[in-house]
Formats: sequence, C-alpha cells, structure tokens
Amino acid sequence: MENGQLTPKRVSESRTEQIQILMPAHINGYKRLFGGKLMEWIDVVAAVVARRHANREITTACVDSLEFQSAAHVNSTIVLVGCITHVGKTSMEVRVDTFVESLAGERRRINRAYLVMVALDDNEQPTPVPGLILETDEEKQEWEAAIKRRALRKQRAAGMV
Repeated sequence: MENGQLTPKRVSESRTEQIQILMPAHINGYKRLFGGKLMEWIDVVAAVVARRHANREITTACVDSLEFQSAAHVNSTIVLVGCITHVGKTSMEVRVDTFVESLAGERRRINRAYLVMVALDDNEQPTPVPGLILETDEEKQEWEAAIKRRALRKQRAAGMV
C-alpha cells in the first residue's frame, strides 16, 4: 500500500498459463473436448489470475463471454492463458484464451472467455483491488473493450438488453 492506496500492478504480474493433455475422460459424445470441462479449467485459470492480482480470495461473479471457435481431440495439448483486462473498485475482468498446441509448438486458439471476478475480504465481502498498469497497446485496447463489455453487463442486469 502507498498512502493508504493499494499499489497498482502490471498485467504481466498476474498472467497465468495452464497446460493440459486431453484424456478420454475430458471428451464428450462427439469425441471432442467437453465444454463443461473446459469451463472448469477456464474458471480455475481466471481465479488464479485474479488472486494473484488482488492478493485476496475471490469469487466468480459472471462469465461474460465464452466463444467456442473449434474443437480439440484426445491427446491434444491444451494451453490456457489468462490475464487481467480491466479492474473496477472490487472487481476484475479476466480474459482466458485456450489454444491447442501442436507438437511443433504452434498454437491455434480454440476458445476465448471473459470472466468477472470479485475480491473478498475475511468476511467474504467485496473488497478493493489494486489498479492496473497498462504497458502495451494490446493491454490498452483490452481495457477500452472491457469498458464496453462492462456497460453491456450493466444494461443486461437492468433488463435493458
């Protein structure tokens, strides 16, 4: 803390990567990655990102977007990459990209998800989170896009969309 304020953090400080190899237990009836299993992995990655940023326990407030772009099959290497895109007073938006990685190391994105996570105090009440230091053009573009997604979430919550 500086002057009673939480010290802002860089996006890179909470970036998280998780690797999975798809096993038969992860596959649905169409011999593809089961979406529910992928959602579980995405939620875990987003939670780790948010915990690293907030230095607090967190809870998932919503999954704002989950776009399945292509399938993954048994024995594929799955890479999930999560990063903070926006912070509010107590909430954090986290983007999680999921890739299939070839044996040569090339990555093909199969999913992108945005989740809103809320930091919790010791009484499980929302608590302030550090600000976010934006260092790259991509980080700045994600911040601007997150503001638009946040406004849409508020409209949906108010029954306006």
